[in-house]
Amino acid sequence: MLIKRPSDIVPSEITPQRVYEERRQLLKGALALGLGTGLVGSTLLSTPPVHAGVKLAGVRKSPLSTSGEELTPLNDVTTYTNFYEFGTDKKDPSENSGKLRTRPWTVAIEGEVKKAKVMDVEELLKLAPLEERVYRMRCVEGWSMVIPWAGYSLSELIKRLEPTGKAKYIEFISLADPEQMPGVNTPILDWPYLEGLRMDEAMHPLAILCLGLYGETLPNANGAPVKIVIPWKYGFKNGKSIVKIRFVEQQPKTTWQLANPTEYGFYSNVNPAVDHPRWSQAKERRIGEFGKRATLLYNGYGDQVASLYAGMDLRKFF
Repeated sequence: MLIKRPSDIVPSEITPQRVYEERRQLLKGALALGLGTGLVGSTLLSTPPVHAGVKLAGVRKSPLSTSGEELTPLNDVTTYTNFYEFGTDKKDPSENSGKLRTRPWTVAIEGEVKKAKVMDVEELLKLAPLEERVYRMRCVEGWSMVIPWAGYSLSELIKRLEPTGKAKYIEFISLADPEQMPGVNTPILDWPYLEGLRMDEAMHPLAILCLGLYGETLPNANGAPVKIVIPWKYGFKNGKSIVKIRFVEQQPKTTWQLANPTEYGFYSNVNPAVDHPRWSQAKERRIGEFGKRATLLYNGYGDQVASLYAGMDLRKFF
C-alpha cells in the first residue's frame, strides 16, 4: 500500500468532498493541517486557547483509562477540532462558539423507556461519580489525539431510564440553533446532527456520557455541555451538544450516512483494513507528532470491544 508523504497530501484526500470544496483558502487549510511540515501542534495554531471553564469536583481516576500515552495539550484539543455547526475549518469551533449558551441546558429522554423525562445538565453531572477517562481518539480524516475526558459510563444513565424490550438502538440529537451556531445556516449537512448506537454498544463500559475534559466542564468548541464519547469509533460518531436522546426499535439514520452512505457507515469502527473510498485508513498522524503511526483496529480497544462484532462482516458493516 502506498503511503503518501505529508507534502503529497491534498485537502480533497483528507476532507469530505462537500466540505473541502467550501474551504475559504487553500493556504488556511494547509496551515491548519500542518501540510508543510507534517506537524500540527501549539506552535502552528495562532488561535488563542479556549479554556474549559468550571473546575469539576470529585473527578476520580478510572481504571478504564488508556495508560502510557502522552496527553494532547488542552490548547490543541480546543482549537483543532471538527464541529461543523460552527464552521468547517478546524479552528472555526474555537473562534465561533463563544455565543453558545450552555446554561440552562436540558436533555429530553424519549422513546422506548419506562422513565421518559427531561433532565437538566446539572442533574446529569450528579447522576454518577465523574471519572477521568483518558482515551485515544481517531478522526476519519487521519489525525488522532489522546484526551482526558470527564464523565461516566453511558450505561449508568441507561439503567436508570429502564429501556423497554423494544429498545434496540439509541439516537442522539444535537442542538441546531442558527442564532448561536453559524454553520447551521449552511447546507453542508442536514441539521440537526444525528448519531446512534446499538444498545449493546451504548451499554459497553467504555462508552461514556461526557461532561468535561482536563478536569473542567466541556469547552463550547468540544461539544458543551454534554456529549458522548465512544473511543473505538471514528470521531464523528461522538455526538456533541446533545439535546435529545431517543430509544428506538429500528436502526436510526445518522448524519454522515444521510450525507454519503457509500463513505460513512452506521458502525464507523476504526479499522485500518477498511479504507475510506478516497483515502487509506492504515496510518494516522497524532497531533503534535512528526510523521505517522499505524492505525489500530478498534483504535486499540479490540480486547474490550471486539466481541460486540463477532461474526460480522466488517467490510459490509463499516
